[in-house]
Amino acid sequence: MPLGTLPAMARRVSLGAFVREERYVRKPLQTALLAALVLTGFSTSTLAADSHKPAASPNAASSDGFQLPPFPADAHVTQSTTVDGKTLKYTVTVGSLPVRDEKGKITGQVVFTAYTVDGKDRPVTFALNGGPGASSVYLNFGAIGPKKVDFGVEGDTPSQRPTLHDNPGTWLGFTDLVFIDPIGTGYSRALVDDKQATKDFYSTDVDIKYLSRIMYDWLVKNGRMDSRKYYVGESYGGFRGPRITEYLQTQLGVAMSGVTLISPYLDPGAWSDNTISPLPWMTTLPSIAAAHLEREGKLNAANMAPIIAYTRGEYASTLMKGRSDPAATEAMIKKVTELTGLDPVFVKRSGGRLDTQAYLREVYRAEGKLGSRYDSNVTAWDPFPYAPHQETGDPILNGIIAPTTTAMVNFVTRTVGWKVEGRYNALSYKVNRLWHEDNDARDGSVSQLRQAVANDSNLRVLIAHGWDDLSCPFMVSVLAVDQMPAMGDPTRVQVKEYPGGHMFYARPDSQALLTADVKKLYDAK
Repeated sequence: MPLGTLPAMARRVSLGAFVREERYVRKPLQTALLAALVLTGFSTSTLAADSHKPAASPNAASSDGFQLPPFPADAHVTQSTTVDGKTLKYTVTVGSLPVRDEKGKITGQVVFTAYTVDGKDRPVTFALNGGPGASSVYLNFGAIGPKKVDFGVEGDTPSQRPTLHDNPGTWLGFTDLVFIDPIGTGYSRALVDDKQATKDFYSTDVDIKYLSRIMYDWLVKNGRMDSRKYYVGESYGGFRGPRITEYLQTQLGVAMSGVTLISPYLDPGAWSDNTISPLPWMTTLPSIAAAHLEREGKLNAANMAPIIAYTRGEYASTLMKGRSDPAATEAMIKKVTELTGLDPVFVKRSGGRLDTQAYLREVYRAEGKLGSRYDSNVTAWDPFPYAPHQETGDPILNGIIAPTTTAMVNFVTRTVGWKVEGRYNALSYKVNRLWHEDNDARDGSVSQLRQAVANDSNLRVLIAHGWDDLSCPFMVSVLAVDQMPAMGDPTRVQVKEYPGGHMFYARPDSQALLTADVKKLYDAK
């Protein structure tokens, strides 16, 4: 999703965490980034043993200014789940790793949740959501962990009981899983003041460096340097993925075997110019058309293929012609109206260029509802239907914080028994507010994706999107990958689409398809 700190992208947003939509009177969370730092020379593993003794763990100030006690030692519990009809026994570990500055001083503590299964040659997968300000609970309890809580689909509400149940789409059957909460999310915390934390953690480059080092240190601490290693990131976690992979390869000496990017915020440049370039409108039209097909019960790859072809052909060329070809423009507006099912007057006044937020209000205006940019067919009541602009948060984001927070707090403190004090931040507005932009943030991560794939001829990448996602539209990844050189085997980098939105894995059928596709990536030789 776009970053709240990048004004040119304020039009679009995505999930892994969140971004401010500047047109709202109340600024909702949206996904896209995170926060971070740690210099290559120091970090977690150097004094890992000492740092995990409760007495040696430093105190921290809470968000309310109160002094918090040290983190407890790592806690463990044994659980089981059913995978492909078989009982799988695993160990859950919740604990923390320190972040150190160049002088060895601990400046932050990163909390992780690891699921491991006894056995030889088990791969390990590191998982990150987005932001800035999202914890990893969404991938953990929504997509790939052994337990699941329902959220993110039409009909879900914040007050529904967040009951954990076995996750039929878990990846634990073929890989151990380590979920990482960046500083300021989950229970992870900075041990410096906000000014220093902003410098140390809350920008693109430092984020990549300290999170990469956390992965390195977890591998060292747990004797897993020889394991096959994988990465999965959602939204801004997808932005991080290529950068972390390339940094680990070239700076820390850790090579990933595969990378899965779920609804990634991959190339913000595709959205940066809405005056001349057709790209911003090309990236969203197919997702809006997909939502219309889904409402008609006709969404499938066969029906999407001609829409994608039209978008990258006649639609793009017509937009580039502008007023020089009125007949082509009139035909384009008629076609867009047909593809989207929208009011012809609305499409005409938009010039066939459908702004995301305007569309999400227009499509459900007659019902007094709003669509979500994370899945435009998930709706909520519009409390201010007559306001000139949307004045409330996103329907999905407003609904997912309560169930995921409750489920994770109970799991960590009661089930696993990691008795921690302090607030759990599923989505942190504070991190979003403190986040600042690095010079290369607008460049996205396509360059690092190309370099990482070029560096290792065995590396394989799966980019997974939901058809209906308007926060990180699938067409951005399709266009970006189509411009990449083949580098031997063009199937090493694939883009796949599934029914649903940003969190398409919330739908059981789409989650099953994703798990099957990921399993092929892990099985590839």
